[in-house]
Amino acid sequence: MAIAEGWAQQVASPNEASENGRDTAGSSGHPEGMRSESRPALPRHLHRAVLRLLRPAEAAARRLIVVAARDLVVTLPPARPRKPAPQPAAPALRRLGIAGSPLATGAAAAAITAPARPRSAPSLPLIDPIRLPRPGRHVPPHRAPRISFPGAADRRPLPQPPAPDDPLDATRLGLRLRALADALDDLPKHARRFARWRARRDRAVTAGRVRRLSPLRPGRPPGARRGSTREVHEVLADLQWFAQQALARPDTS
Repeated sequence: MAIAEGWAQQVASPNEASENGRDTAGSSGHPEGMRSESRPALPRHLHRAVLRLLRPAEAAARRLIVVAARDLVVTLPPARPRKPAPQPAAPALRRLGIAGSPLATGAAAAAITAPARPRSAPSLPLIDPIRLPRPGRHVPPHRAPRISFPGAADRRPLPQPPAPDDPLDATRLGLRLRALADALDDLPKHARRFARWRARRDRAVTAGRVRRLSPLRPGRPPGARRGSTREVHEVLADLQWFAQQALARPDTS
């Protein structure tokens, strides 16, 4: 618990950065400001600073959930048989000759006017994203070579390189911070989520279906930095070891 409390204080720094970013946005030189009427925005340097702390914080929260769910046992309901893929309604109605009948139009209107299901609040992902192979060499547009033919086309000016004060959309960043805060506020709830995921994985493996076996990706966790003195990276390294021990679940009886 002491580790979690110390880490929660470190996680508060991205929120402070967001508040400072919004204060800076109001006094920035951009004509439209850093925050539009519909979407929040942050300057590029603050957006990147929050991400540098958010990635290891999310990884540490996942490992904290794994540790909390070590001794939890859940019973899943019986697996329901998979339903066959639904057939498109329009071709089926055409074959029956009632594609333009009031029955068909009424069903289509009911599907259109049906109220949409409210979106649930975002939850912290329980498994690490898989590390993708390193992409090929990327050349930014302002450094790319220009090919032109004299007299055939006008030379267009190169785009300006990204500036530290460029506004970036912070909507997804806010959702991730909200999901992280929810995971820290109600750790038992998310531990039960992980226990259910583990039970579904075991059932899928028993049935011969391919599933992700470990919630932790191989190698270093997301956001980890070698030689970093930030507290969030030190806590992440400790929780990485505890989570690996919890997943191994050695028999100590």
